[in-house]
Amino acid sequence: MPAERISCDVSSAPAAVAHVRRMVPEPASVADAVREIIATVAAGGDSAVLDYERRFGGSGDPLRVGEGELAAALAALPGDVRSGLEMAIANVGEVARAGADPEAEVVLAQGQRVRLREVPVGRAAVYAPGGKNPYPSSVVMGVVTARAAGVERVVVAAPPHPLIHAAAVLCGADEVYRMGGAQAIAALAHGTETVPAVDVIVGPGNLYVQEAKVQLSGRVGIDGFAGPSDLCLAVSPGVELEPLALDLLAQSEHGEDSPVVAVSSDAGLLDALAARLDADGGRGIRVLVHASDTEAVLSFLEGFAAEHLQLAGADAEALAPRIRTAGLLLVGEHSGTAFGDYVAGSNHTLPTDGRGRFASGLSARDFRRRMAEVRIGAAAADALARAAVPIAEAEGFAMHAASMAARMRENRPS
Repeated sequence: MPAERISCDVSSAPAAVAHVRRMVPEPASVADAVREIIATVAAGGDSAVLDYERRFGGSGDPLRVGEGELAAALAALPGDVRSGLEMAIANVGEVARAGADPEAEVVLAQGQRVRLREVPVGRAAVYAPGGKNPYPSSVVMGVVTARAAGVERVVVAAPPHPLIHAAAVLCGADEVYRMGGAQAIAALAHGTETVPAVDVIVGPGNLYVQEAKVQLSGRVGIDGFAGPSDLCLAVSPGVELEPLALDLLAQSEHGEDSPVVAVSSDAGLLDALAARLDADGGRGIRVLVHASDTEAVLSFLEGFAAEHLQLAGADAEALAPRIRTAGLLLVGEHSGTAFGDYVAGSNHTLPTDGRGRFASGLSARDFRRRMAEVRIGAAAADALARAAVPIAEAEGFAMHAASMAARMRENRPS
């Protein structure tokens, strides 16, 4: 299927973005089906999960993967795959540890101290999708980042596969559960006889998995809703196009609903990319955007808020500091998106569907929460009460006012 060609300037860039986003088909609604699965698992525990596993093609074997099976999977792992996973584990871990926020303490004018403490959640789950292929890289991205955050217990849930099991062992997961789909998310959120309830669930998955995470987000923390993956390439003169065309084609492997977009103010570069993409003969959403100038390129990029944004060519370094909305920004002709998927050290769990406008990729912060710790001395309490009592009275909270007024200097026992 030939790539679609569109044009834009700064003023029409929002319309061009909307046009490309409309090309992605709306997912079918599975809300009611997922709601039923969650309720059934919450009530039925292990037996309900196993029933759904058998119904949806699972083995029906015990939910927890045994130590012997995990050890066998690791022993059978090809050496080159193990070396690659170990590099990914090291790089992702180093970046994740560097991204943890330091604690802060503030002494305010009235004398009270407010300390902002970073504390990890107690239990986290990493979901890895099944389907046509296993994704051990998703295990790495989730488990290693949770460990870097200081999470005490980290478990993996996924349809059973030796690659998943081996990756979980290499990453140091505490338990592995052979279950997938919405029933796995429900089990992790509610807990069953075998599966302990967790505090946070992260990881990609199909529409049922994503819907279950959204429905259960009031009970557990989640990393967000993952829609179809996307890639936007902004290319300017001075680069070899073949690797960049392969980057676009690689992104299409995620599915026919995964948009790949190339943007440039150079029509000749787009013509060359179009010829290479069309020669591939594949299907999917492929769009070439001819922008009137560099500012129009930037307007499109910021509006599209790509999950993956590659900048290649003479303008790459100048554009990079101006990008605010990409899930992952890859700068330079050698910075292919596939490296970010595996071993670059950045996380590949990223905001999709333009959510980079307000959301971030997975990091240690998704497994930590910030807790304020307040210490108020007598002098500070007196000053604060004089300011806050009128507010509480205005809001109609008499006991709030009384509890603070009791700490005024004149109201304390002598």
